[in-house]
Amino acid sequence: MTKSEDNGTFPLETDAKSVKAPHSRLVEDHDESYALVDEELDSRSAHTELQDILEAEDLDYEKLEEEAKRDTSREDDQPVNWPITIIAASAILAVVAWGLLASDNFAQYAGMGLEYVIDTFGWAYLFFGTVFVGFVIAIAFSKFGSIRLGNVDEDPEFSTPSWVAMMFAAGMGIGLMFYGASEPLNYYRNGVPGHQPGEVGTSLATTMFHWTLHGWGIYAIVGLALAYSTFRLGRKQLISQAFIPLLGERRANGPLGSLIDIMAIISTVFGTAASLGLGSTQIRAGLAASGIIDNPSDSIVVGIVLVLTLAFLVSAMSGVGKGIQYVSNANMVLAALLAIFVFVFGPTITILNLIPGSVGNYMDQFAEMVGRTAESNNGEAAEWLSGWTIFYWAWWISWSPFVGMFLARISRGRSVREFCLCVMFIPTAVSTVWFAIFGGTAIHLEQLGQSITGETTQEELFNLLQSFPGGFVAGIIAVILLSTFFITSADSASTVMGSMSQNGAVNAKPWLSAIWGCLTAAVGLTLLLSGEDVLGNLQTVTIVVASPFLLILVLLMFSIVKDLRSDVIYIEHREAQAYTRKLARERRLHREHQREKEVKRRRAELLKRPRRAEK
Repeated sequence: MTKSEDNGTFPLETDAKSVKAPHSRLVEDHDESYALVDEELDSRSAHTELQDILEAEDLDYEKLEEEAKRDTSREDDQPVNWPITIIAASAILAVVAWGLLASDNFAQYAGMGLEYVIDTFGWAYLFFGTVFVGFVIAIAFSKFGSIRLGNVDEDPEFSTPSWVAMMFAAGMGIGLMFYGASEPLNYYRNGVPGHQPGEVGTSLATTMFHWTLHGWGIYAIVGLALAYSTFRLGRKQLISQAFIPLLGERRANGPLGSLIDIMAIISTVFGTAASLGLGSTQIRAGLAASGIIDNPSDSIVVGIVLVLTLAFLVSAMSGVGKGIQYVSNANMVLAALLAIFVFVFGPTITILNLIPGSVGNYMDQFAEMVGRTAESNNGEAAEWLSGWTIFYWAWWISWSPFVGMFLARISRGRSVREFCLCVMFIPTAVSTVWFAIFGGTAIHLEQLGQSITGETTQEELFNLLQSFPGGFVAGIIAVILLSTFFITSADSASTVMGSMSQNGAVNAKPWLSAIWGCLTAAVGLTLLLSGEDVLGNLQTVTIVVASPFLLILVLLMFSIVKDLRSDVIYIEHREAQAYTRKLARERRLHREHQREKEVKRRRAELLKRPRRAEK
């Protein structure tokens, strides 16, 4: 032995198995010492603990609280993570080259990938889509709800109206414009599995199913994980960092964490590209419907995408607090004007009846919709699900890395409950009104024999607008709104991808965001030009690319719970409950003891009275 007995570092007698590294033994001794102290403190009565607190003179609780606050500010001069950037960019460029140089082969393999994902994992999309909704609602109403996404006394960074505007514009703007009139009309004309055509309630309920709670539940999980990890715990603003509770810090910062971030970037690129593809094709339809450009060619679409790409790059370089906020607020104004136009000139009373009716039908058919699988309707629902429900869930999932990170960035200072409920229900309410206005009007015109159905889905919004007085001007506003939604979506995505490839920097280097923006636009153009079935290509690639990220979302739920259970506010809540129970138990025992003493005293007095009488 090299240490003396009284040192206490090593025992007198050891063997090879019992001897450990000094650091390991020090850690064990340290943990054991804490365990012994905690055991002794826990054994003390609640009244003794209270007395100790009252008598403590060497504790400055305000100073301790101030020291306990974490510095959650992130530096912008984080180095670029070149391995993640190069690997993700190379994979995206390879897909772009494949799609441009061998478009038929690309479409064939994409179709095979789609068939495999639907047959093998279609059930997982449908099942976990509903699990995500239940999880977010449960977190909101749990004891975790009071935890703030930041320091305890931190105020929200953005006002609530701006927060909602940015949330809405980044999350679903182009999709609402593209499907607002066409999707309910499609269900009304063609029916859904298990229902006949001509059912207005079913048409709007199914549309709400695809555009409300389920999609925003997916966004909320990623956003909550990142907001808590970044602003509450001070970790890097990366999805991999949210997995520290499950993987440990070493693995989250290693190759496994890098793989998660690479998957997030690739998923974001293709999900955003699908949205940009939808937006650009509808802009082309709007230009044709307004007569500005007669029968726009592919070169016109390429020009539209390039111009809008330049616009969102300029917006992204101005930062979240300026560019995205201003454009998002403009989006809300233009969207409100367009909705008011259709509401006033359309079937106003019918729309007012459809809003509560949509909610009622959604609730009534909710169990049927969440339980619809490939085996439903004698196995005939599989093709419909792949084109609608599974596509939507995959689309939401592919957008979740960047929308979740964007939601996290604009939600600092909000409570967990406020974040979950607002992210889930405010866009749900807006979407319900939107589809009642546009979808309800489209169905009403169909019933009157004034169908807005065109050769392509992209035309239907403009056909609807031009069926009313002033429709030409409304169509121009719609084209402008599509363009600004294009800008905010791509703006948010490129900024977030730049952050993910720069070790979570709040404001990524402008040139890095520009690279990801250009790659996203390139993927969008590739999908647009890779075949005649543009919408099918966008849906196919989105579902295939998003499938690995579904597993990440499932694991992220467990990581969120594990993180929240370690939060000091939750620990204090549990300790308060335990202390209250302990104090109540001691009070009860004390009262019982006092009662017994009082009963004994009175009995003693009663026994003495007869003796006095005898005397």
